[in-house]
Amino acid sequence: MSTISIKSAMTWRDILIRVAIIVGTVAVTVWVMPGDSRNYFRVEQGKPWKYGDLTAPFDFPVYKSEEAIRRQRDSVMREYEPYYNYNAEVEGDQVRKFVSDFSNGIPGLSDDYISIIANRLRSLYRQGIISAADYKQLATDTARTVRLVSGKKAVSVRLNSLYTTKTAYERLFVDETLEQHRQILQKCDLNDYIAPNIIYDRDKSTSALNDIMNSIPLAEGVVQKGQKIIDRGSIVDEKAYRILESFKKENEKRGRDTRQIRMTMAGEALYVLIVVIAFTVYLSLFRRDYFDKPRSIAMLYCLIILFAAFTSVLVRNTAFHVYLLPYAMVPIFIRVFMDSRTAFITHFAMLLICACMLQSPYEFIVVEGIAGMMAVYSLRELQYRSQLFKTAIVVTLSGMAVNFAFDLIHTAAVAELDMSNYNYLIVNGVLLLFAYPLLYLMEKAFGFTSDITLIELSNTNNELLRRLSEVAPGTFQHSIQVGNLAAAIANKIGAKSQLVRTGALYHDIGKMNNSIYFTENQAGVNPHDSLSPIESAQIIISHVTDGLRMADKYNLPAVIRDFISTHHGQGKAKYFYVKYKNEHPDTDVDELLFTYPGPNPFTREQAILMMADSVEASSRSLSEYTDHSIRELVNKIIDGQLADGYFRECPITFRDIAYAKTVLIDKLKTMYHTRVSYPELSKKDSE
Repeated sequence: MSTISIKSAMTWRDILIRVAIIVGTVAVTVWVMPGDSRNYFRVEQGKPWKYGDLTAPFDFPVYKSEEAIRRQRDSVMREYEPYYNYNAEVEGDQVRKFVSDFSNGIPGLSDDYISIIANRLRSLYRQGIISAADYKQLATDTARTVRLVSGKKAVSVRLNSLYTTKTAYERLFVDETLEQHRQILQKCDLNDYIAPNIIYDRDKSTSALNDIMNSIPLAEGVVQKGQKIIDRGSIVDEKAYRILESFKKENEKRGRDTRQIRMTMAGEALYVLIVVIAFTVYLSLFRRDYFDKPRSIAMLYCLIILFAAFTSVLVRNTAFHVYLLPYAMVPIFIRVFMDSRTAFITHFAMLLICACMLQSPYEFIVVEGIAGMMAVYSLRELQYRSQLFKTAIVVTLSGMAVNFAFDLIHTAAVAELDMSNYNYLIVNGVLLLFAYPLLYLMEKAFGFTSDITLIELSNTNNELLRRLSEVAPGTFQHSIQVGNLAAAIANKIGAKSQLVRTGALYHDIGKMNNSIYFTENQAGVNPHDSLSPIESAQIIISHVTDGLRMADKYNLPAVIRDFISTHHGQGKAKYFYVKYKNEHPDTDVDELLFTYPGPNPFTREQAILMMADSVEASSRSLSEYTDHSIRELVNKIIDGQLADGYFRECPITFRDIAYAKTVLIDKLKTMYHTRVSYPELSKKDSE
C-alpha cells in the first residue's frame, strides 16, 4: 500500500471515530434530558419569581383557579335537573297485586276498604314515588327540581312534591278513614305494594350534566406569544400565579402531543449536536493528541454527559436548585489531568448543554461560567488539600458576586433580595470540596495520575523506595540527584516537574535485582571483571525489564512505568559494546545484544529524564570539575543523544534542549563546587 493511501485510510478512520463520538454523546445527552424543560419550575404565590424574565413562547389561555371552577360548578349544580322517567305500569301492577292478594277482604274490615286503599295507592303513584336512595342523593347535591319524562313530554317537578317509598307509606295513614284502622292495616304489609315509579335515567342525566359542565369556561383571557409574563424578582401575585400555572398546564398538554414531543427532541438534538461538534472541532484543531489517548477523550465527553444527567434530575425535581450542583468540578478535574484551555472549553460546552434545560439559561451560564474560570485560575496544580479549599472559597465568592450583580439589575431595593440563591451557592462550595476524594475515582476510572498521587509516590518512606535505599544505596542517591536535575529543567521549560521528579525516583528500581553490578553500588570490587562483555551488557540492560516487572508488582501508574522503559530509549550499553568490538575486531556484532528494549522518549518529561540521567551518571567519571569540563560533558552527551535520534518521537524543541543544557551545567557546577583557579604568587613578589 502506498504512503498516500495509508494516510488517507487513517484520515477516514479518524473522521469516523470523531463522528461516532459526537453521535454517541448527542444521543445519550438528549436521552437524559427532560422532555420539556420549560415546565419544570416552582411557583410560590406571594414570593419573588426566582427565574429570569419570562416571555410567552406561544399563545395560551389563562385558566381559572380550581376554587373558581368549583364555585361555578356548585352554582350550576343548583340549576341542574337530573332526568327521571315516569313508569305508568308500576301503578297498575302494584294495585292489581294488592286487589288480588286481598280478594277475600281484609280481616276485621269491610270490603269497601279494598277500594279505598286501591284509590289511595293510585293517588300516590300519580303524584310520583322515588327511591329513598335517589332522594337522598338529590338532597345531598342540593337539587331542588328533577326533569320528569313521561312519553315525549318532560316537565320540571319539585323534589319535595314527590314521595319516597317510606313517605308514601306514611301518607296512606294521613286519611282519617285509614288512620283509625292503622293497627289492622299494618298487619297487611301495605309497603309491599309501594314501589318507585319515578326511575332515574342515567344516560340522559349524564349527557345533560356533561353538557352543562362543558359549558363552564375553564379559562378567562389569553396570553399572546411574545407577551411578558413576569420579570425576575417580581412578586408572584394571584393573577401572575394563575398565568404561570396556566403556562405550566399548557406545557403539559403539549408534552403529551406526539408531534410536539418529536419537535422538542429534534430541537434538543440539533442544539446539543451544534455544541458537541464545536467542542470536537476545538479538540481536533488544538488538542489533536488527545484522540490518541482514549482515556482523555472518554473523561471529557463522560463529564459532559454526567453533569447533563445530574442537571436533568435537578430540573425534574423542583424542590432542588441547579446551583446546588458543583459544576466547577469539571474544570478542576480537567485542569488537574490535562490543561487549562481544555478545562475552560469543556466547562463552557457543558454549561451550554445544561442551560437549555433551565428557565434562566443566561444567568446560569454567566454565574457558573465565571465560577469555572476562577476554578481554573486558582488551581494551577493540585498538590495540597488547602489549595482545593481556597479554590472552593474563590469559586463560591465569585458565583455569589455575579448573582448579586444580577439581583441589583432586577431588584428595586436590597431588602427585596432573594437570599435562597446565595444559600445554594454556599452549599455548592461545600460540595466542591468533595472533588479531592473524587479525584481518586477519576484516576481509577480513566487511568490518570494526579499530582497528589505523584507526591504520595515520591515519599521515600514507601516500601519500594525504602527497599531501593537499603539494597542499592548508590542507585537511590543517583535517583534523587537525577530527580533534582530533571525537576529544575522541567520548571525552566514549563514541563511537569512533579511528574519527572517522581519518575526519576523509580526509573532505576530494576537495579535492585543485581545492585552490585552497577558502578554506583560497588565498593572496590567489580563483578564484571569475571564476565564477558555480552553477559555484562545483558545484566545492565535487564534492569529496565526487571524494573517494569517490579512496577507491575507494586501497581505503579502507567506514566511511571513509561519512565522506566524510556530512560535509556533504544540506546546501547556502550561501554560493553565498544569493549566487545575492540576484543573481536573481525567479528560481526549482533547489536541487539547490547541494545535497550526502549522505546525512545515520547514526552518532554521522558526526554528530560534521559538527559538528566545520562549527564548525572557520566559526571561521576570526570577527573576534575571545572566549568570547561562540565560544559563539555553536558554538550557532548546531549548532542550525542540528539544525533542518535532519541528525541524524534517526543514534542521537545531545540529551545527546550538548549535550556536543559544550561540548567544542567549550572546545577552540576553547584553540586561539585567548581570555582575559579586562584593565581599563584610570582617569585618576585614573594621575595
